[in-house]
Amino acid sequence: MEDFISNWNYELGNMIGMTFFEPMQFMSMIIRFILNFVVVTIIARGFYFPKSQRRDYMFIFLIMSMSIFMLVNLMGSGDTLNTGAALGLFAIFGIIRYRTEAIPIREMTYLFIIIAMSAINGLVIEELTYSEMVLANLLFIASVWVCESDLVIRHLAYKVIKYDNMELITPDKETELIADLKKRTGLDIVKIEVGGIDFLKDAAIIKMYYRPTDGNTTNSVDTTIKAPSDEFKIKN
Repeated sequence: MEDFISNWNYELGNMIGMTFFEPMQFMSMIIRFILNFVVVTIIARGFYFPKSQRRDYMFIFLIMSMSIFMLVNLMGSGDTLNTGAALGLFAIFGIIRYRTEAIPIREMTYLFIIIAMSAINGLVIEELTYSEMVLANLLFIASVWVCESDLVIRHLAYKVIKYDNMELITPDKETELIADLKKRTGLDIVKIEVGGIDFLKDAAIIKMYYRPTDGNTTNSVDTTIKAPSDEFKIKN
């Protein structure tokens, strides 16, 4: 079998400059791919999805991770990943960022984490051992877990609403305003921010922060549907 592979490598090398099979490189790619897929799944499915329930972003994270991993891994080692290739990656990300709809900051953060992890796992550097690569992935997982938990800071959910009782929007009646919003929404509201005000329509834009009762700090409606703030912009 080894003689067959060696002969094929020799023949292909002479014909097209490409080898048929390299056992060490093949096993390295498989191990790296499995590690990357497991870690990305843990972060996306274990940390992101329970709070957001966004299947569309789950699809993006997994496919983007595999794409970045294959792209970086097949482009070669750290010595051959030249400046032109790096600029090409930034150009691709720039097109994705500015040619698509606005992505919420939480989803954008997860996307950059997954891109960074996939690039690290896919980049072949001789000085980097598997233990160091595993440690880097574990540090990513631990960092996301700490940030998503309540160990550092208490997470609050928020909603942007159009409010109609103009008598309570003054700063001295903030307590009464919060009490009214609690009564109407049934949410444990912690603080509020009053935005644009339209006295002609007796309406104001209010962003209210509350403690989620089910552990979810966001949902798809909060991230896709907003109050029409264009109506409340100050016009000269």
